[in-house]
Order: sequence, then C-alpha cells, then structure tokens
Amino acid sequence: MVFNRSVLAKAALGPAAGAVLMAFMASGAIPAYQMYSVALAAVYSIVVLSVGLLAGWSGIWSVGHPAFFAIGAYFAAYGSGHDWPLEAVMLGAVATGAVLGTFLGYAGARFSTLYIALLTLAFTMVSLELINRWSSVTGGDQGAPVLQLRSVLGLGTLAGGGTEPQYLAVGAAAVVLALAVPAAASGLRMRLVAAKSHPLAARTIGIAPEAQSALAFAASAACTSFAGVLLGLITGFVSPDPFSLGFGIALVAACVLGGVGTVLGAVAGGAYLTWNPSLSSAVGLPQPVVQGLVLIGVLLFLPGGAVPFLARPARALLRRALPRREERRQAAALPLGSSSADLPVDTPPPVRAAGADSPALLRLEHLSVAYGGLKALEDASLSVRQGEILAVIGPNGAGKTTLLNVLSGLTGNGRVHGSADFAGRPLLSTRATARRRLGIGRTFQHAEVFSELTVAENVLCTRRRITAGHRASVARLLDAVGLADVADRRPAELPFGLQKRLDLARAMAEEPRLLVLDEPFGGLDAGERALLADHIRRLQARGTAVVVIDHVLDDLFSVAHRVLAFDFGRTIGEGTPDTVLEVPEVRSSYLGTVGGKAELPERVGERSVIRLRGVGHTYGGVVALRDVDLDVREGVVLGVTGANGAGKSTLASVLHGSLHPARGSRVTDIGGGGTARTSLAPEGRALFKTLSLRENLEVAAYAAGITGTPLRERLEETTEWLPPRLRDRMSTSAAALSGGEQQMLAIARALIVRPDVLIVDEPALGLAPALVDEVYDRLARLAHDGLTVVLLEQLLSRAMSVCHEVVVLHEGVVAAQGRPGDPSFAVLAEAAYFSGDRETAATAT
Repeated sequence: MVFNRSVLAKAALGPAAGAVLMAFMASGAIPAYQMYSVALAAVYSIVVLSVGLLAGWSGIWSVGHPAFFAIGAYFAAYGSGHDWPLEAVMLGAVATGAVLGTFLGYAGARFSTLYIALLTLAFTMVSLELINRWSSVTGGDQGAPVLQLRSVLGLGTLAGGGTEPQYLAVGAAAVVLALAVPAAASGLRMRLVAAKSHPLAARTIGIAPEAQSALAFAASAACTSFAGVLLGLITGFVSPDPFSLGFGIALVAACVLGGVGTVLGAVAGGAYLTWNPSLSSAVGLPQPVVQGLVLIGVLLFLPGGAVPFLARPARALLRRALPRREERRQAAALPLGSSSADLPVDTPPPVRAAGADSPALLRLEHLSVAYGGLKALEDASLSVRQGEILAVIGPNGAGKTTLLNVLSGLTGNGRVHGSADFAGRPLLSTRATARRRLGIGRTFQHAEVFSELTVAENVLCTRRRITAGHRASVARLLDAVGLADVADRRPAELPFGLQKRLDLARAMAEEPRLLVLDEPFGGLDAGERALLADHIRRLQARGTAVVVIDHVLDDLFSVAHRVLAFDFGRTIGEGTPDTVLEVPEVRSSYLGTVGGKAELPERVGERSVIRLRGVGHTYGGVVALRDVDLDVREGVVLGVTGANGAGKSTLASVLHGSLHPARGSRVTDIGGGGTARTSLAPEGRALFKTLSLRENLEVAAYAAGITGTPLRERLEETTEWLPPRLRDRMSTSAAALSGGEQQMLAIARALIVRPDVLIVDEPALGLAPALVDEVYDRLARLAHDGLTVVLLEQLLSRAMSVCHEVVVLHEGVVAAQGRPGDPSFAVLAEAAYFSGDRETAATAT
C-alpha cells in the first residue's frame, strides 16, 4: 500500500471530522438526547461501509450482516457478564465474524449473485433461531444487558448505555472510515475488483476469485462484528429485534442510497438508518413504506447513489480549476512499441532465430482434452525454446484456443490427458493462479480487461502488494506501449486497439518467460498490426518465448520462427512461415476438399432481392465490415467465404436485417414494390435445447405472427422437409439430437416463415463429413425449389462447389467476387482468402 499526500489527506478527513464531532458533543452543542443518535449513526456507518465495500469491490450482496452485527453485540453482553476485558470482547467478536465470513465468502464464490444472497439469507435465519434458543448465553427473547467492560489498555471502564461508549463509537467510526481511504487505493481493492470483473482473466495473473471473495467477506464480517460490540455498549441492552431480516434489507437500501462502495456514501447511509424512524413519524407512514419509497426514488433518479450524484458537479469544477495531467504531458500518445530506449518504429528489429541447441522451455507430449464426447485436442505435441516465436494456425474449431487454455490452466471441466512441462516443472498439476509465478503471461482474443479499474490499475493488480517501485515500473511499461497518457482512464473509454495494448501490457508485467497471445492482431487496423508485430519482435529479442494464434496470417507469419497447424484437435502440419501452407493437409483445412460438385439449378434471374451499398460496421472500435457493396440475386446460391474473423457473421446479420449497419444502406425488393422476407439460421444454431422439435418450430412461427390453421399448414410443410428420422421424433427435446440433426432443425426453423431469402451461417461447423453432405444436399433441394440462399462458409472449396457465386471476405472487405465456373477465379479467390491482396485478387466477373 502506497501512502502519498493525496491519500493521506483524504484519510485524515475522517479522524478530523470525528474529533470535531466529539468536541461538539463535549461542549454541549449537541443535546444529550441527540448524542445517542449521533453514536448510533456512527455505528451504522461502519456496517453500511462493510456491506457497501463488499458489494462494490467484490460484487457480493449480503443480507447476512445482521447476524454478524448480532455476534458483536452478544459478545459484548456475554463478556460484560463474565468480566471479560473490552479488548478480549472485541478480538473475540472480530475473529468469530472473520472465520464465519471466510466460510460464507469461499462457499458463495461458486454461485451467482442470487444464490450468494440466498446463502446469506439462510445464515441470518439460522443465527436468529440460534439466538432465540440459546437462552443461557443470549437471554433468548428477553435479551441480555451490557453492564460494563473494563479496558486493559487504559481506556477506563465503559458502562453500557453511558456517554463514554458514545465517544468511543464516534472515534472508532472515524478510524474505520480513515482506513477505508488507503484501502481503496491498495492492491487489495484492485485484486478484488479484478476477480469480480473477469474471473478467468484474473486467474491468469495469479488472482483466485474464491480466495478474494473469502478475504473480502472475512474483512467485511469482522468489521460488522466490531460495530456490533459498539452497538451493545451504546444501547446497554441486546435483544434479537434489531437483527431481523428487515434490517438486512434496510442495510442494502442504505448502501444504494448513499452510493455503493463509497466512504461518504456509508456515512449518508448510516445517517439514513438512524433518522428514518423520525422521518417516518414526521410523514405519518410506517418505516418500511418510507424505506421503499426512498429506495424507489433513488433507483429511478439517482441510480449511482446520492453522494456520487452530488459529488459530480464538484469534480467537474475541480477539473476545470486544476490543469489536467494529460495537458502537462505530450499531446500525442507514444506508438505501440516505442520508447526512448527502443529502436524507431520505422526500423523494426528482425526476428532473430532461436538457439537451435537451447533446451525446450515448454514441452507438450500426447496432449488430449475432451469435453464430454467432444475431443477439443487429440494427441497434440509441441515444444518451444527460449526466445522462439511459435505460431499456431488452423480453421475455426481446430483446437487452438483449447491449446492456449491448457497452457493457462483454464480448461474448466475438460478432461486433460498427456504431459506438459514448463522450465522443467510439471504444468498440468499446477493451478491456473500459480502459473503466473512460473513465468507464463496470457492475452485474450477480445482484450478481456478489468472494466472497473483504470488502465494503470489493470496492470498494477498483478502485484499482491504495491510499492512505489511497482508503480514506477508500471508507468514505464505503459509508456513503452503508448498508454501513458491514458493511465488514469477506464478501458471502456478507449478504442479497441488501445484495449488490446492494455491486455498485452498486463500480460507483460513481471516479465514472463513465456507469452501466450490469443489472436492479438484481430480487430486491429494495418498500422496497429504493424506496431504490435514490432513489439512482439522486441520481446523475442529480449529472450521471451511466444506462442501466438491468429487468423491474420500475413502479420502472424511476419513474426514467427515456426508454424504449427491444427485441425479437429490434431496436429496436421509443421513448417516455416514460407512453407507451411504448401502442406496439403494444411491447405485443405482452410480451403477444404470436396469430392463432387453439387447439382445446382440454372440461374433464375439477374434482379437483386437484397442490395448493400457502402456497408460498414464496428463493435466497440473493432471494424467488422468496411465499404461492402453486394447484390444478392433472385434464385442464386451465393457463397460468402473467409477465415474466422473475416466478418461473415456480421454480414449475415446485415443481410437478414437484424443488424442495422453503422454506415451504408440495405435495400430489399422482390418486385412490385414488395420487401423480400429473409430468415437466418445463425452460426451455432441457437436452438432452444429444452424445447421439443415441434416447439422450436412453433416458437419461430409465433414470433412471425403465424397461428391457427396457417401454423398447422406450415408445420406440416416444414416437417416434410426434415429427414424421416426427425419427423418421427417431433416430441424429442432439441438437446437429444446430434449436431447434424440440430443443424437441420435450425434450418427448418428458418424455413417455417416461408422466406424469399434463406441465410445459413456455417452450416457445416462441427459436423462429420457424411452429415455435411446431407445438410448441403437438402440446401440444394431448396435452391431447386426456387429459394434464394446465402451460405456463409469457412471453406473456400466447399463454397466453390455448391454456389452459383462466391464472395471472399478478408478483414471485413470484399477481396474477391466471381463465379466458380470462371477458370481464373479460383486462383484469385485463394489469394484473397489468405492475404486479401486486392491488387492480385482483383474482382472477377
């Protein structure tokens, strides 16, 4: 924990305010009858702070804190009756609360927010029952007095219900609030928020979400139990009534009212709990009604809480009054890979060959991963030397990400067989959270950053204890990757390219020996990809080994020493970037091999039923489509092909009309001024697995407004299209079908609305060859019936064999378009598929 002037100044406000308040109490400025309320508000502030920080930092909403509150109060009552010292009572209450909180936090970490709330609800109910029945200790329904507690540290003897405990409560609250300020700037808070924001990514940097939840709950419960001791002292009597479930709900409401996870919000919430009875009496309404009305008003008009709402104008004024740090720095951020110690970006270092005689840093032998009956990896073996860059390629579903998950320990419920060694140590038996300490860093395909932390905190949270040296090191790292000027901003405020840099910076922190990169080039423009490739070369030059997967082959091959190809979970080829695509199995995994050509109907017409002009679309800064012009002609089977990430699914949604593009236009026409009906069978099928085959079809019909007799006719017509083995199982749940049968059901569901254009996204994904042929045969029959079909297909050769026209997408751009019957188009389409070179892959007509 680093104490700078700003943190110390903020922390000092709590004790200063407490001292001023106690001075007013001592001077008589606060009437004696109000001093009790002030002390009670201080105690409630501690409890609200405990609940609010637990929710804000760990995402755990607890209604079990009344039980911890009761533990502290009854410790005070029991200790006063047995002549326990004040310090022993407090330590006993805090320790008991911490132990029980650890149990609840660890047990609840495996459940969703709802189930954690139910777990804490059950804990409170059990505690209340125990209080009522353990009358020898608690006094049961009659309660127990708090007589007096003697301090062994010279604080004197505190009589229950006297004025001395009131001063103690105010002072204790001031100290607790002060301690919360540096805690908010500590690594503890960062790691708690990281575990809440993205548990999987947190594991890759050594954070165990279960341990963080247990730690947070333990601290929160201990603090609440401490407040319970103060409650017993200021009231002088303890009974079960103040610790009801209603109080637990009131605590949650107070947290929301003040502002979840804020220190001043806890003070506001404590004051609200204290004076709510007076407010209810003043308006003549029961307390629950007033609490409900206040909570509804806050949720509707102040969803962030009252304190953050009121603080927003003050922050705006402060920002205008003080110069922003960005204005004191250079206006332009450094490009990725640049720093004063590095080479200029325009002269990137070459990829140095890894030492052929150096021992293997990573070695995998006969590795297999199975999820149920699906083998994601099968008998895979590889080795990586120190300072070597190994590229892993393969089509969608080849097992590449599973391989990276094995290295990171994120295989979930998969059954892993084989052996893996890293730096001479067994890897498979090492927990995911311990692999960071071994020297393995990991990035993710979609830049899984921690959205509630700043850019700097995203990197700092890799450390358990943050020192000034760590902050300086992170500042240098952010400067090297061009993020120094946005260090205090949240990731959501940054474009996708900068989020990718942040993901890389977090993986690079602590200088790992092996860097595992999951599609680092995906979603970046050409300039950003060049800068990233340059930085990967620099890392390799410093001795870092890199395993990288991607579908952007040009940039991937520009940094790789060696390339390993996967398909269907198996290794199918290995070579250098210049030779690997010459391996027949590797080429066929991307382009496909089809034995025969489908018998397609003759083209029906030239009129366009769907016309796209200048269509572009982005997702959070990621360019999915760019300036797409496309005509879907009536009666044509149009194939759209490209590698994973080329933009096929986005184009399918635009053609379907379910996605409105950010730029460009979509026009549909079936003649006579009508609008073409489109229907989409999405990638992954998106079936309702718990519903039967018939119910899946009926849901689609109901959504289109088809009911009654038309519905029965459509069901009969659509059922006839299905193969006989499915017609006889219409009452079977969709989950019981094979992959091929589910795909045919998904297509049938799209057909029930009688579309003019059927769009099918990756119909062959994950299917055996025999089932692929069956699915495509049935699609060919639809074409013979005059239906216009758009096929989104990853394999180029399959698209060439079953379509009238083929469009090749590369990084969201139409890189080639033509007819399979054109002898020159196959060469152009293949060049466009791999490189997207629009000069060599000119449009064929």
